[in-house]
Amino acid sequence: MATIQIDRLLETCVKRKASDLHLAVGKPPTLRLHGHLRELQTKVLEPEDTISLMKSITPERIQQEYEEEGSGDFGFAYGEEARFRVAIFKQKGHCSLVLRRIPNTIMTFEQIGLPSMAEQICRRPRGIFLVTGPTGSGKTTTLACMINWINENFDRHIITMEDPIEYYHPHKKSIVVQREIGVDVPNFAEALRRALRQDPDVMLVGEMRDLATISAAITAAETGHLVFGTLHTSGAASTINRIIDAFPTDQQEQVRVQLANNLIAVLSQALCPRVDTEGMVAAYEFMYVTPGIQNLIRENKSFRIDSEIQTGKRYGMQLLDDHLWALFQAGKIAAEEAIDKSKVPSAMVDRMQRAGYMNVGDEGLSAEAEEVGAAAPGAPNGARPVPGAPPAQSEAERQAQIQANRERMLRLQQRR
Repeated sequence: MATIQIDRLLETCVKRKASDLHLAVGKPPTLRLHGHLRELQTKVLEPEDTISLMKSITPERIQQEYEEEGSGDFGFAYGEEARFRVAIFKQKGHCSLVLRRIPNTIMTFEQIGLPSMAEQICRRPRGIFLVTGPTGSGKTTTLACMINWINENFDRHIITMEDPIEYYHPHKKSIVVQREIGVDVPNFAEALRRALRQDPDVMLVGEMRDLATISAAITAAETGHLVFGTLHTSGAASTINRIIDAFPTDQQEQVRVQLANNLIAVLSQALCPRVDTEGMVAAYEFMYVTPGIQNLIRENKSFRIDSEIQTGKRYGMQLLDDHLWALFQAGKIAAEEAIDKSKVPSAMVDRMQRAGYMNVGDEGLSAEAEEVGAAAPGAPNGARPVPGAPPAQSEAERQAQIQANRERMLRLQQRR
């Protein structure tokens, strides 16, 4: 019998505001706290411990799925304090669990730093809005914030399709119907097909993971509904390519036209640990579909989308690397984090070196950055302006900023 009680572990996770709880044989229970793994000061888990902990929270249906398929996913509420999304799976013949904490309080646009255009997108009567990024980048939180804003401000019929349900939305001005995959409906594609007959105004697709779901979501947007969805892609251009490449070659031309006509915007995000305080901060790439971007999608010129984003600042558009650079300059994230999360790490190193910050990154990145700088036209003595960089500082301000960043980096290294 396990000597570790699941209630105590969940309480610790909630009190310390950890994002995840990991339970694996051969390791003590481990929290993911502000992006880093932290072991709890308790016993090393044995096989019977993880089995007992799993059975104490897992429904019979999921236990059967675990035995038959080796894994399972579900969500459950821990009192009034939080919800947890749980993944159970076999590894080396043993049971392991990962529990993701879902706060009960839904944050506002301002709290999570969403672009100002997000509110306008929520007002749209039709179209498709995609939130993308790697696992654990806060996509669910962003969508929950937007659904909650619609719920509070408009009378809409909102249907969400999730696997599993994470944030619970009470009825406010809107009617919110939440369907769980595997419990209320067998799969996303079936949920979307049925939803079209349920008088929806807004639909949320928890994950557009296959051709049938992607196709159904585009059709729903075409038929006059506002559709929110997620994809595990990084960046607006790669999101466009991922959707189109999911279709057979003979359908891709038609899909480009459908996507160009119905896509509203793509928000790609990454979560970064902060160095100025505890917690995480989100970095965003935001693409709003203008007539110019519509043409690029139709003509299969997604490689030019980044240039359109750079020139679309009046719509709130920005590249991920520009936002990471701004967060670094503001002292919110470390240099290594800005480099690691950027789409072009060598260009980020180059940008930092040219702005006068301390040398960062490994030798390979620095060498590559030098090549990028040397190849750039009209860049005498390293004085090339950096796209998206803030206004020039005075020498005294620049030196003060450099010193502050050096001290910040030193504190971060000592903390590690």
